[in-house]
Amino acid sequence: MSDQKRVRVRFAPSPTGGLHLGGVRTVLFNYLFARHHQGDFILRIEDTDQTRYVEGAEQYILDCLSWCGLIPDERPQSGGEYGPYRQSERKHLYAQYAKQLIDNGHAYYAFDTPAELEQMRNSVANFRYDHSSRTQLRNSLTLSADEVSRLLEGDTPYVVRIKMPEDQVVSFTDAIRGEITFETSQVDDKVLLKADGMPTYHLAVVVDDYLMKITHAFRGEEWLPSAPVHLLLWEYLGWKDAMPQWAHLPLILKPDGHGKLSKRDGDRLGFPVYAMNWLDPRTGELTKGFRELGFLPQAFVNMLAMLGWNDGTDQEIFTLEELIEKFSLDRVSKAGAKFDFEKAKWFNAEWIKRLPVDELLPAVKNVLAQHNVTHTNDAYIEQVLRLVHDRLTFINDFWQQASFFFVAPQQYDLDAVKPRWSEQKTAYFNKLATCFEALQSWDAAGLETVFKELAAEDNLKTGEVMLPFRIMLVGGKFGPQVFDIAALLGKNKTLDRIAKALTLIRE
Repeated sequence: MSDQKRVRVRFAPSPTGGLHLGGVRTVLFNYLFARHHQGDFILRIEDTDQTRYVEGAEQYILDCLSWCGLIPDERPQSGGEYGPYRQSERKHLYAQYAKQLIDNGHAYYAFDTPAELEQMRNSVANFRYDHSSRTQLRNSLTLSADEVSRLLEGDTPYVVRIKMPEDQVVSFTDAIRGEITFETSQVDDKVLLKADGMPTYHLAVVVDDYLMKITHAFRGEEWLPSAPVHLLLWEYLGWKDAMPQWAHLPLILKPDGHGKLSKRDGDRLGFPVYAMNWLDPRTGELTKGFRELGFLPQAFVNMLAMLGWNDGTDQEIFTLEELIEKFSLDRVSKAGAKFDFEKAKWFNAEWIKRLPVDELLPAVKNVLAQHNVTHTNDAYIEQVLRLVHDRLTFINDFWQQASFFFVAPQQYDLDAVKPRWSEQKTAYFNKLATCFEALQSWDAAGLETVFKELAAEDNLKTGEVMLPFRIMLVGGKFGPQVFDIAALLGKNKTLDRIAKALTLIRE
């Protein structure tokens, strides 16, 4: 392929449901490759199978890509010079190429009814429509030209099948796996054009990649068995020199490494496999996604990049810009990548620690809104976030770790306090409240000094009163440094909580 040819890659999903993380990784590798080479990334919707089309699925795919920050240069909504970008809107294009294949002897009309094919499957073990069986079936290879014309003129339903050659070897060089070879006799005569006039994936992907000038095609390794059909179509249509460079990506495997990761595995093991929540309009079933669990898009993208790729160093945390700069196909593994949810959580926690608090603010405010807290003081929320961000695995953990900054505790871990409580401690906290009340300045260092000096005066060890003080402020044995908590809560809330807790302890 000429070095001067502009890189053009595409992601071509079917709008049939939620977007699996394997699909998002395919998007990501396409996107990184395109951006690394200053090329174009195209979104093409493969909706030729109308029986599987699901309302809302296309918009869901767009929303997922938008959340991840992987925005296509050309797509159905924004267009481009190679549109339309939905295959259903390109239906008129495919029949001419199917006819060209028939005229050149590389494809044929097949008039077999579904019932006839089912009868063959029932009577012939491991039946395949291929070079060995096509001569016994009802198609334009076995019927006379007059009969074929009569059937076509009578609008008899038919499909168009590729005529796979016998005993040929076809091969191509995969950008990840190197030279791959196939024997054509092992491949059946795939349907290219369906009875409704819509193309199957096999014809559509070749025609569309050619017309859209796609230079590199990334897809999962499960598509390798289809490669010989596509190779021959590129050749038969006279486009062999324009065929994209293929790269078959490794599978994302179950955590135990045995088999491809599925939605069922996620349900069974308790983690999402979709990028975002997906509500199936047909069944009403909700499948949870990484976004709603509390993943940051930066962490999700970073985690996906490391499933089957690395830059050859020990670096694991990458910004999208760094991934674009360093991405190359020669660092993509041939072997499947085991999905490790604990590692995914680690990526998220690391990104929460690293991102500036102002970038986390919108997500945190959304968490607060879910708990009916509409706090408008962004500066205060950012201060809270600075105290707790290194304790968060998910953004949604913010409420568990910091709710006491916004609402007073409703429950207190009194069992951790009462067994060792004494009147001396009651007196200490009453005096502490008086001293706090008198303070002119209110900061963590000053509060700590008063707290410890007063404990020493009362012959109390700091540790004896530190835990009760924490529980008074937050309700339990958790949270950041206790004097930072008090400083941020302010004088009035701190004093109110000491008074309320003292009453509960003495009850």
